[in-house]
Amino acid sequence: SPSARAHGAGMVKLTMLARVADGLPLAEGLESDRQADLETYKQQAKTLFKKLSAGPPPPSRMSYESGPYFLHYMIEQGVCYLTLSDRGYPKKLAYQYLEDLQREFAAQNGAAVETVARPYAFIKFDTFIQKTKKLYQDTRTQRNLSKLNEDLHDIQSVMTRNINDILGQGERLDHVSSMSETLRNESRKYSSRAKDLSRQALIQKYAPIAVVVGFVLVLLLFRRWLF
Repeated sequence: SPSARAHGAGMVKLTMLARVADGLPLAEGLESDRQADLETYKQQAKTLFKKLSAGPPPPSRMSYESGPYFLHYMIEQGVCYLTLSDRGYPKKLAYQYLEDLQREFAAQNGAAVETVARPYAFIKFDTFIQKTKKLYQDTRTQRNLSKLNEDLHDIQSVMTRNINDILGQGERLDHVSSMSETLRNESRKYSSRAKDLSRQALIQKYAPIAVVVGFVLVLLLFRRWLF
């Protein structure tokens, strides 16, 4: 019905696939509605991919709150499948959507994932992303209602965090790095200043003695020259 279509419209906003080992983007499916400004969330997803590749082995599934949306991701066989959906979109459907993508992507491209070097090497996978996304847009279809009624225990255990937690880690690390550099510079300045003060102290200590010794030597030479 029209109301059902309106209810489910635009739920899945953005879909991205990346290689976990280095964060390399593999494929992407964008929302056709150009009014939606998704660039901020796209950058958040790319930052998240980099964080996943840089740290210890990440959880295989995780959800992140980000403004009016959720970023859901799952990792299978070295590939991270991520989608951005409205807050009200059921988490269970979001992960089943990602599972559908994972099965097809692994069948089509799984063997080549480790060998590609350029970003978006599997951009043609967007065709399947768009086709699958349409199946999940309307949460009230019989198909999706049936999926919502399926008992998926592992979905309940998926942790939810705020995207600022992981983005903030990078900012904090940058801040710590900046502070460390400042401390190193201050330490160098202090060390140089300390050496200057040490030289000044030595001069002040031995200058009078040097003057007296010099004066005595001049007298001795003067006497020898006279006599």
